[in-house]
Amino acid sequence: MKVNWGTGIILAFIAFISFILYFVVRMNMDDSANHDLVTEEYYKVEVGYQKEIDAENNAKEDSFNLQLKKTPEGLRISFPEGLEYQNIKGTVSLYRPSNKHLDLALPISLSNSHLLIPDKRLLDGRWDIKIWWKYQEKKYLHKESITY
Repeated sequence: MKVNWGTGIILAFIAFISFILYFVVRMNMDDSANHDLVTEEYYKVEVGYQKEIDAENNAKEDSFNLQLKKTPEGLRISFPEGLEYQNIKGTVSLYRPSNKHLDLALPISLSNSHLLIPDKRLLDGRWDIKIWWKYQEKKYLHKESITY
């Protein structure tokens, strides 16, 4: 049987479409390519983004810069000098981009000018840190990415 050029083009199209469909099905069924969203409730987070901007601007306006430092005991977060530390309340959120099961949130309760996150709670690698804190009814936010 002789195959003409029209039949060859049709067979080439069928082969190409089969090739593409094979990879689409394979990638959808493969669990090793499972990528989590950054946040589960994306739209709720986006609505609150203006609050983040306002809190970051409050920290810049009042010159409240937090210092993060790795020590042998763990991650030390130093708050600005001259504040009444008992009146600072908030949370420290540590987000691990590579594994959502390592994410943690810690409440802020200070007796001195710094907060220490123990070394055993943090693995080596990249961490995105958000420190939400409130002092004298004003909200502040410090965001930083570190490699621990």
